[in-house]
Amino acid sequence: MVTIPVAALTSTGKTIPLVGFGTAEYPFSSSNEASKEAALQAIRSGYRHFDTAALYQSEQPLGEAIAEALSLGLIKSRDELFITSKLWVSNAHRHLVLPALQNTLKNLGLEYLDLYLIHFPASLRPGSVYPFKEDDIVAMDYESVWEAMEECQLLRLTKTIGVSNFTCKKLHKLLATAKIHPAVNQVEMNPVWQQTKLREFCEEKGIHITAYSPLGAKGTPWGTSRVMESEILKEIATSKGKTIAQVCLRWIYTQGVSVVVKSFDKERMKENLDIFDWKLSAEDLHKIEQIPQSRGSLAEVYITEKGPFKSIEDIWDGEI
Repeated sequence: MVTIPVAALTSTGKTIPLVGFGTAEYPFSSSNEASKEAALQAIRSGYRHFDTAALYQSEQPLGEAIAEALSLGLIKSRDELFITSKLWVSNAHRHLVLPALQNTLKNLGLEYLDLYLIHFPASLRPGSVYPFKEDDIVAMDYESVWEAMEECQLLRLTKTIGVSNFTCKKLHKLLATAKIHPAVNQVEMNPVWQQTKLREFCEEKGIHITAYSPLGAKGTPWGTSRVMESEILKEIATSKGKTIAQVCLRWIYTQGVSVVVKSFDKERMKENLDIFDWKLSAEDLHKIEQIPQSRGSLAEVYITEKGPFKSIEDIWDGEI
C-alpha cells in the first residue's frame, strides 16, 4: 500500500495528504452502493484524504464506507483519515452555515471534519436547489459567512476552514476581515490551467492550494478534453512509460499542491498513486509550462444581469 506524502497547512499546523480521493459524480445523484464500494477500495489502496460536498450527494455513502472500513480493520481510527466537505451556496448565509455543517456531519456519521470549504464565492436564496434559477443568485456577504465558518472551527466541528473557486481579488476581500485565515483554496488546476498568479498569491498569504479537475474533467459541463489530448503531455508520457494522467498528477505534485482525483476503477485508483517514485525532468517541466492556457470551468450559470456576476470577468476577476 502506498504512503501518500502530506503538506503542512500553515494557518493551523495540521497536515493534508497530497493526493485525495474525489467523490463527485456528474450528474450529482450519487449511487450509494457504488460510491461506498469505491471509497472502501480507495482506503484499501492507500487513500486517506476524501473530498465530498453537500452538492455531490456523496456524504452519506462516504460515511458508510468509513464506518465499514473501521469495522473491517482497514483503518484503526477515524483520525487516520482527512475528510473535506463543502458549504453549498444556498446555505452560504450567516445563520445557515452551522446547521449546514451539522447536517453534513450527520450524513457522514462523524463528529468533526478535517476541512470545511465555502464551495463557491456566491450565495443562492435559502432553499434553492441545483439546477438553480437566475433569480436565486445573490451576492455573498463574505464577512458574515466567514464569521460563521470561523465559529465552526472554534466549536471544533471542523479542524480547518477554507474556500473553493476564490480568485486573488476575492481572497483579498475575505482576508481583510478574517480572524482565522483560510487554510486551503480548492481550485481548478491542471497543465492547461496552471493557476500561476493565484498560486503565487496563495503562497504569499500562507494558503494551501488543492487542485480539482487535474485531468480536465472531460465529460462534465465544465470539463475539457485539452488535457488528455495534449500532444506535449502525450510525448512526455510515452518517454516516461507513464500515462498522461500520471504525468498530470506528477506535475501537480511537483508544484507543492495537493490534488483530488476521481476514479471508481480499481486499477486506475492504483495508477493515480504511482506518481511518487519517479520525476519529470527540467526539460519536461519547461515543455509543460509552454502549454497554452485556458480555464475549463467558467461557471456561466452564475451570470445574470440581476445578480452579482454580470460577466465572466466579474466571476474570475481577470483570471481567465
